[in-house]
Amino acid sequence: MNNIKLTQDESLSIKVSYQLLPTDQQRFDLYFSLPDEMGISAKTLSEEQYFHSSIQSHSAYYSDEMHLPLVRSRFISQKKGEQSDYRLNLNLFSYQIRIALDTDIKQTLKLKESEEFYPKAIELAEQISGLLKKLRRYTPPDKKLKAYFENADNYLSWRVEQAFLKLLSRAPKSSEFSTERNFLLALCKSENEYRTSNQYNSEVTLSDPNRITNKMRLLQRLIEYGVVFQKEVKNLNSNLKRMVRGSVTAVIMAFVMVLVLNARTNFTEVTIALVTMLGVVYGLREIFKEDLTRIIWRRIQKGLPKWKVLYSHSANKSRVATQTLWLEYIRNKDLPRKVDELFQMRRQQNKQSAQLLHFRSDTKVNAKSFLPGYDDIQQRMYFNLTPFVRYLKKGEGRLYSLDNSKITKQAVERRYQINLVLVHKGNQQEQKMQRFKITLNRSTIINIEAMGGDVQD
Repeated sequence: MNNIKLTQDESLSIKVSYQLLPTDQQRFDLYFSLPDEMGISAKTLSEEQYFHSSIQSHSAYYSDEMHLPLVRSRFISQKKGEQSDYRLNLNLFSYQIRIALDTDIKQTLKLKESEEFYPKAIELAEQISGLLKKLRRYTPPDKKLKAYFENADNYLSWRVEQAFLKLLSRAPKSSEFSTERNFLLALCKSENEYRTSNQYNSEVTLSDPNRITNKMRLLQRLIEYGVVFQKEVKNLNSNLKRMVRGSVTAVIMAFVMVLVLNARTNFTEVTIALVTMLGVVYGLREIFKEDLTRIIWRRIQKGLPKWKVLYSHSANKSRVATQTLWLEYIRNKDLPRKVDELFQMRRQQNKQSAQLLHFRSDTKVNAKSFLPGYDDIQQRMYFNLTPFVRYLKKGEGRLYSLDNSKITKQAVERRYQINLVLVHKGNQQEQKMQRFKITLNRSTIINIEAMGGDVQD
């Protein structure tokens, strides 16, 4: 599925990412098949609870040209364009460097052979050094603009040092590449000395790992201004839910009043029997009101969207995109035929009874054009799977085997499997489907495997 990707994000979370063009519309669906042994259902984990605690969305400008930021050094010169554009262009340039650095560091860490690892690391170091020189080629004299520059410069210098220290800490051990290793260490030292010479961080901040890390997180958010869109989440159907609750209450109260009036006609005086009967009537009202409201509301909201996310440009507050979201437990008969066929392609022993959770996202781009140099925006959805493993069994088992006449045992961990079908539909109305098998334990995702090729409908 070229237009949309599902990958692991952190230890127990997955990420769905795709690109959007101006005035574009795209939809994707996720169908989670959660084995009953995981203990997940509408009673143990409501849709609203999972959405607000474990689903996050992110939208920002995007470019495939990771190694040549499209907002080049001439755009971060105060002499080019309006002075008011300086901060936005600086942030675009800095954000692009950060994304490029993170992407290449991850790719380099996948290289396990020294002959491949160190040349790639040197190439990356030379590229990032060139980009930092472009950034530092012009320092604005204006105090306000200089503060923006120093924030970006401070953050990127620290981020580069941390990235290459992390790279070297996980590098393959080899005495043949000591020259390359020293080159990378020299880059880290020079960036550290650069920040010290410019007095970007106080001694108190540098002496506390928590303070320096939190400061850099703040600077990261500052360079995302104008690049990462602001979002506003709106709850849909709130008024409809109030109407349902009010209607159910009115019907039950009318029924209760009929019973009360009948009781008063039958009992001319206040007796223990009358008090007892009124207590039972009001008790039943409280019991059935909540259950009846929940049943009716689930039936009414079935298939209706639940949330709307509005994305706006943080600089001019203009609307960029609108995202409508669904999330609900469904039954097997509610599965689309093609999705059900993909689930049925599993091996017989893997066809366990399971709860089905359906997530849907419809995204519409309102903007007719983007900032210069950017043709796409990237939409990312993060799904934390931690609530799914909350009820899983702890600990490890033991596997015993007989080696000649000696009995040996090995520790084995408990693993679980979630099946997931991703359905994507773009502007061309072409629908693609892919089934994924997610293997995990209580602490991490062990593997995400795409089963078979894309299925087009």
